[in-house]
Amino acid sequence: MERTYICIDFKSFYASVECVDRGLDPLTTNLAVADPERSAKTICLAISPSMKALGIKNRCRVFEIPKSVKYITAPPRMKRYIEVSADIYAIYLKYIAKEDIHVYSIDEAFMDVTDYLKLYKMNAKELAIRIMGEIKEQTGIVATAGIGTNLYLAKIALDITAKHVKDNIGYLDEEKYCKTLWNHRPLTDFWRVGAGTVRRLGQVGILTMGDIAHADEDMLYKLFGVDAELLIDHAWGREPVTMADIKAYKPKNTSVSSGQVLARDYSFEECKLIVKEMTDALCLEMAEKGVVSKSIGLMIGYSNELDLKAVNGSAMLITSTNSYREMIPQMLALYERIVDKDKPIRRLSVSCNQVSEEGEGQQQTLFSDHRESERDKKLQKAALEIKKRFGNNALVRGMDLQEEATTMERNRQIGGHKSGE
Repeated sequence: MERTYICIDFKSFYASVECVDRGLDPLTTNLAVADPERSAKTICLAISPSMKALGIKNRCRVFEIPKSVKYITAPPRMKRYIEVSADIYAIYLKYIAKEDIHVYSIDEAFMDVTDYLKLYKMNAKELAIRIMGEIKEQTGIVATAGIGTNLYLAKIALDITAKHVKDNIGYLDEEKYCKTLWNHRPLTDFWRVGAGTVRRLGQVGILTMGDIAHADEDMLYKLFGVDAELLIDHAWGREPVTMADIKAYKPKNTSVSSGQVLARDYSFEECKLIVKEMTDALCLEMAEKGVVSKSIGLMIGYSNELDLKAVNGSAMLITSTNSYREMIPQMLALYERIVDKDKPIRRLSVSCNQVSEEGEGQQQTLFSDHRESERDKKLQKAALEIKKRFGNNALVRGMDLQEEATTMERNRQIGGHKSGE
């Protein structure tokens, strides 16, 4: 049975929320979401559609906005954007069951509407118009939609086709896709086709989806390995994955991780503090989830001015744990092992891998102090209760008060941006 999917997205979501909250029209107001406390090199989280219409790139840096353009600067308010996104999701649920909705990002979602069209006595476009209209009425946010006979075609109908029609709703099936988009350029407009892929294809004279569809498949597999299968399928508008597949998917391995870009270059010794802070935060996160980790990972990116590749490393732990007493020394040892002490650091991420339920295959070693371990668990539980009740900065460690520390500032952020509280 052929299925029908709708993919809904919002025009410059963050910027639109800021415009609506100010009583301004998101489609005609020049507004950029950017933190004014950062330098002019900071990237705009979003710009309004009217600024895009002037040829300004969405993820531009503040200094790249022409001086002749007058615009409003709105500091990021991630908590507010999440609230509006939740309100929109509630609208989806009025029409579609959660089992048939896949939230792709804060401002984009897929819906399998196959079994709802007969129920509502509507076609897919009519249902999309109904949902988009209610979103506009209740939130003031303007939506666009793609309709397709598979998930990929719904996404491409949204990203490419919807931009060229007045009602902001695109439609594609495999036949229409091949007929109308086989010669479309640039190839980077297509989902999951990056600049590197385009460059490699260009080297063998392939410039369009039509070229890929008719290219020698053995050559494509030599170029891209197993990824060629996805590229070939998408060139023909095919996508075997369904909503049911997405809902049934369970990863073989799980991990928790945290990363940040530092506000300035940090020395080797200064960054040790950040590694300790981030590892401590991950241990608390694992304690909250009731899980432990068997291995750790660390990525360090040097100063942008050095133009060097990031370094990565990992290490196995003696036993699965979420104890900061055990985890921090191991992470620092890994840090000492892989990092060049003479190079300034600008970004880093830490991860706890091979995560499992607490108690699942967990063993004490000869050197474990059971009483100390139980005491630490009680302290973690108490800390989580305090933070949940009074906020993440209600209880911090002494190291978090040092000048180079970033934990307290990060606790006031969501996704690396100000929460707006």
